[in-house]
Amino acid sequence: MTDSKSWRRAGRKSERKGGREAEIERHKPPGKFAFLPWLFMLTGDVQELFRGEVPLPWLGGAGVLAFAVLYALAVFTGLDQRYRGTRVPVRWLAGMAVVTYALTIGYGGEWLLCFPLLSLASGIVLRRGLSESGRPLAVVIFALAGSAGVIASLRGGPSDSLIVGYGTLLSGFVTAAMLSLFEAVAQLRATREELARSAVERERLRFSRDLHDLLGHTMSVIVVKAEAVRRLAPRDLDAAIGQAADIEAVGRQALTEIREAVTGYRESTLTTELDRARSLLEASGITPDIRQSGPPLPPQTAALLGWVVREGVTNVVRHSGAGRCTVEVRGETDQVRLEITDNGGGVGSEAAPASPGNGLKGLTERLAAAGGHLTAGPDGRKGFRLVAELPVDSESEEDHHS
Repeated sequence: MTDSKSWRRAGRKSERKGGREAEIERHKPPGKFAFLPWLFMLTGDVQELFRGEVPLPWLGGAGVLAFAVLYALAVFTGLDQRYRGTRVPVRWLAGMAVVTYALTIGYGGEWLLCFPLLSLASGIVLRRGLSESGRPLAVVIFALAGSAGVIASLRGGPSDSLIVGYGTLLSGFVTAAMLSLFEAVAQLRATREELARSAVERERLRFSRDLHDLLGHTMSVIVVKAEAVRRLAPRDLDAAIGQAADIEAVGRQALTEIREAVTGYRESTLTTELDRARSLLEASGITPDIRQSGPPLPPQTAALLGWVVREGVTNVVRHSGAGRCTVEVRGETDQVRLEITDNGGGVGSEAAPASPGNGLKGLTERLAAAGGHLTAGPDGRKGFRLVAELPVDSESEEDHHS
């Protein structure tokens, strides 16, 4: 049963892969050899040469050979990315134009079909002009169409001047438009893939920051309460059991938060984090002073400040060696300020590292993305201060009140 399911999954995966490859193949631009069959338009000219129906057939044969070679070189270099933006394709195109005018003026008749081929090669070589202003390509194509019409009217041929001119006009513009469309589709596909990669990178960054903030705080709480159990167990078994129960509750809560972070639905609240900060500080032997004032905050602002409280208090417990920690939230109508201070080691201590850790870097990025900023550093000669300021979105606040 398992093998059959595996085969079905493998089959579906293969079908999806084959479908993507088929889609890429469908949108793939024509290759270098796709335009060579158009040279068969000159079959009538070659037949006239072999039948000796034109004067100086050796000269006409040399002209047809030169035209075919220059056409192939112009098409190949015009479709080669290495030569895009260089003068190499333009030079082959110019040589092809000289041969075209010489053959059509000298022989006329079926040789006028060289003009549509010259226009087609011009659409390949000069199509970049179509994607920008369109003037270089348009000028060349209209000049070729006009020349074809005039020469056809003077030298005569299998069709009148209007048909030759229209064919010349159409072949150049259609070829340029088709190639430009294929290139635009390729650029859109590349842009879409790049956007998808960027979205994945942003999600990975968000996920790594969430896990850092979640696990860093949780592990600190568990370590502090485990130390409390070790200290209390010999003299106060009931208190030690209470701390052990807290460890179990913190562990269960951490599992829930990690699951929510994985699914992207977790939204920490400021009130919850302030309560947890008080509990963590008390369990660590640090006297907490938690203050909050001002109007209710929008959910997103409160959630972001909750992350700041979590990271800041965790750093105080881990590094400061402080005996007192103050967490103050002051909200106003257009801005909210969160300040975390302690009376720990200050300058040169672990609380004031030479460079910020991953947690503070992540918080700085989060606040900057929301239009706020975060500063952290020594507080005078002793202690450490972390300050976060955020603008309050009035629309979000109104939605919160409603």
